[in-house]
Amino acid sequence: MGELTIALDAMGCDQGVAATVDGAAEASLTEGAPRIVLVGDARAIGDRLARVAHEPSKLTIHHASQVVTMEDSPRRAFASKPDASILVAAKLVRSGAADALVSAGNTGAVTMACAACFERLPGVRRCALGAVYPTERRRGEKDDPFSLILDAGLTLDAGADDLVAFAVMGSAYSTRISRTDRPRVALLSNGTEAHKGPPAIVEAHARLRQRTDLEFIGNIEGLDIPRGTADVVVTSGFVGNIVLKMLEGVSDTVRRLARYAIDKKLRYRAGVALLAPAVRALRQATDWEQYGGVPILGFDHLCIKAHGRSSPRAIRNAIKVATKATRTGLVEGIATAMGAEAARSEPTS
Repeated sequence: MGELTIALDAMGCDQGVAATVDGAAEASLTEGAPRIVLVGDARAIGDRLARVAHEPSKLTIHHASQVVTMEDSPRRAFASKPDASILVAAKLVRSGAADALVSAGNTGAVTMACAACFERLPGVRRCALGAVYPTERRRGEKDDPFSLILDAGLTLDAGADDLVAFAVMGSAYSTRISRTDRPRVALLSNGTEAHKGPPAIVEAHARLRQRTDLEFIGNIEGLDIPRGTADVVVTSGFVGNIVLKMLEGVSDTVRRLARYAIDKKLRYRAGVALLAPAVRALRQATDWEQYGGVPILGFDHLCIKAHGRSSPRAIRNAIKVATKATRTGLVEGIATAMGAEAARSEPTS
């Protein structure tokens, strides 16, 4: 593979070019950095780039005159904004001018841009949005604390075919990003027994049990997610999105209760001071910015979706994830695995 190029939607972030350009600039200074094409308002990008240290040979600017905001309806925005930065960046990937797409923009717009410019891989009926959540168990050679959950909202009503495809794609992703040789894959259900769950879960369970290329561990329940029982948690987008919002809400509530306790009683402050090293370790383990972004899986090109509130550090790490996934042949690996799944599903004569 020649020099890798990442197309970065420089306008797709709550903090605007201050976060995206600074993150790209930081990435350009790292060893083995890819080329990064900053897509968006050339003047705004250039002005910001002039203020920060960067490696000029690694950064180029591609002008796009329009922006899809977080408040925009993606469908209406694309009709009225054909030169939107996310759409222009996706077209660069489609044309081969870039190898992967990174954006912290409107999730619906990012997904629609991918759907408009990319093709689904053979055997993939519906694509999946991944999400990560910190767990008690670590994984891989670098003690990655995050498990992958998919789908997180793209495919609300997933059938058995979709769930099997999500398992295949999630395993391929975890293998490359967490560097886990045999990621443990599980279906999220209301019980660990094979017969528990709606028909799609039961059928997917039976089919995944027959596979030797996946480390399928069966069904898990919601309480197993934070424990890290599985490295890849497979579910429909409807359930996955609710689960993730619930987990985020629990984390926020715990933090608020801790602040309340500290303000309420002096002796609580002394206790928190004693626990400070453990609290710092917990904060580091649950810091989503160290992960950077999550994948949209199932297309013939890679897209990494970063959080809208991303800081420069998160953007830099999203670029890092896109670089690693591309260099390790993620899309090709998924295509091969899905081809094997299609062959397995064909009736024998």
